[in-house]
Amino acid sequence: MTFHYSPLTIHDSRPIIPKTTVMNILQDARLRSVQWKDLTALSSKEKFIENTVSLPWLALSLFLAQKGWYIAALPFSFLFFLTGLRQVHNGFHYTLGLSKKATEFVIVINSMLMLTVMHAVKYNHIHHHKYCLQAADVEGHCAKMSAVRALLYGPMYIFRQHSTAFQNAGKSIVNYMLVELLFAGIFITTAFGLHVGFLQYHIIAMAVGECCTAFFAVWTVHHGCDEEVFARTLSNRWKNMFTYNMFYHLEHHLFPKVPTIKLPELSKRLKEAWPDLGAKEVF
Repeated sequence: MTFHYSPLTIHDSRPIIPKTTVMNILQDARLRSVQWKDLTALSSKEKFIENTVSLPWLALSLFLAQKGWYIAALPFSFLFFLTGLRQVHNGFHYTLGLSKKATEFVIVINSMLMLTVMHAVKYNHIHHHKYCLQAADVEGHCAKMSAVRALLYGPMYIFRQHSTAFQNAGKSIVNYMLVELLFAGIFITTAFGLHVGFLQYHIIAMAVGECCTAFFAVWTVHHGCDEEVFARTLSNRWKNMFTYNMFYHLEHHLFPKVPTIKLPELSKRLKEAWPDLGAKEVF
């Protein structure tokens, strides 16, 4: 069974409703009863948090690596990667509380720091929302794999993300991608050309992280899902604190214009409106 989604721009704030008459959660009246638009506004404090959440972990990881304490730096590199994903993901949906140009700048800088072309990821991510778990969903392709296969698929996942975007994205997105490639190239050349050990460590750590994103960022939140409930969520408060609210994934797909910092409140409202939704847990 295949859904055909109506066109959706990256600025559209409505839930994505397929043109089929088959019932799924997007067509349920209980979903429409959820109040969410007030959650799209960020206070000054929330904007600061969303736009700086990754910086302490980046600073700590680089400080420890500069001392040569690479093993000690690893958990902080992981937290930087996790929070960096949160930041660029909010950027993909323009929910950082910044202007469009400032948001694009944040994405470009994180592309260099995280060693991937984030505008390529953005292009595929927006299509992932339009065609979730369908044939056209390059990002979600690995969700139907086994856990081991999804983990091994990581390098190919990165290649497909970039090649698909370069072949199909518009000129403005490709221009951003070229800038990001240039910055990443300069960063890598500088680190290895000048033999800067702690930057070399950071580059390797980010490369490993990128190769794991197919498993950790896609498979974990979509495996075992179907056309009725197409993403998982995470209910445990402590688990969500540790993962920086990144696993409220069903809530995010239903209301993509709600910033990550507001997803706990959105989840609460969704459960009140629809207590028997039956979403699967991430872990």
